Amino acid sequence: MPTIADLETRLGELAQAPNPEVLLGGFRAESLKALAKKTGRNVIAYYSSFMTRHEKGDDITDLDLNAFMNVVHGMDRGKGLDLVLHTPGGGITATEQLVHYLRDIFQGDIRCIVPQAAFSAGTMIACAAREILMGRQSCLGPIDPQYLGVPCHGVVEEFESAAEQIRKDPAYLSVWRPIIEKYRPTFLGECQKAIKLSNELVREWLKTGMFASDPKRVAKATKITATLGSHSYTKTHDRHIPANEAIRLGLKVTMFENDQELQELILTVHHCFILSFQHLKLLKVVLGDNGRQFMTRG
Repeated sequence: MPTIADLETRLGELAQAPNPEVLLGGFRAESLKALAKKTGRNVIAYYSSFMTRHEKGDDITDLDLNAFMNVVHGMDRGKGLDLVLHTPGGGITATEQLVHYLRDIFQGDIRCIVPQAAFSAGTMIACAAREILMGRQSCLGPIDPQYLGVPCHGVVEEFESAAEQIRKDPAYLSVWRPIIEKYRPTFLGECQKAIKLSNELVREWLKTGMFASDPKRVAKATKITATLGSHSYTKTHDRHIPANEAIRLGLKVTMFENDQELQELILTVHHCFILSFQHLKLLKVVLGDNGRQFMTRG
């Protein structure tokens, strides 16, 4: 399969290319069309620069809906959608809106392809698909949300620990006061609501999507959601959950290594996007196999 270095060689020295943006743009489009030809389905790639250059605006936001509306235009919606996803996550409500839109447009016939990483709200999107395609190097992440850049579960645990210690020994109040005072009023409540919302959404999406025809859909959706949303299980918000662990948790995961041609096509798409972020000042790209594209620049 082509590595990033192989693509560099095939495309020539990008640093010396007269117009690397046109060169890379053409190759992204070519690789996505080849993947769509293989699957016989619509393909949209949603990529973020977070691994090469983490900046404000590389996460999932409400602006992304406009990007998808632009790219979806003209697609044969009866062919379903393969969503190639590479993202650090982002806003819960923006993710909710995006999932509802895509599910409605493609009548729920969505597969999510994760060449490398779909974390946080990206994992939520993957759980809204009927199937997730992953490789040995692919990973999902916990669905525990962050609020104003702070892990919500961490905030709740901190408040609970403070309350317990102060209840046992009021002298601890002087220790905890400067820590708790850094949070503004209602902050704890907002964190608790964010946790509840993310869990409710994922549980419902699993129940109505991946396990829609399963008589045990409620139990399976509840168990998977509880695990992915458990801070005691994941320990940290940036925990990487590889494909074999995702399968063990009960998610419907297909290893794309089972089809060598498919694997090469998926990884060629991935390498081309990573190469684009390395050489161009891009934050996010939404590209369809129909050639329609929406880019956010850094």
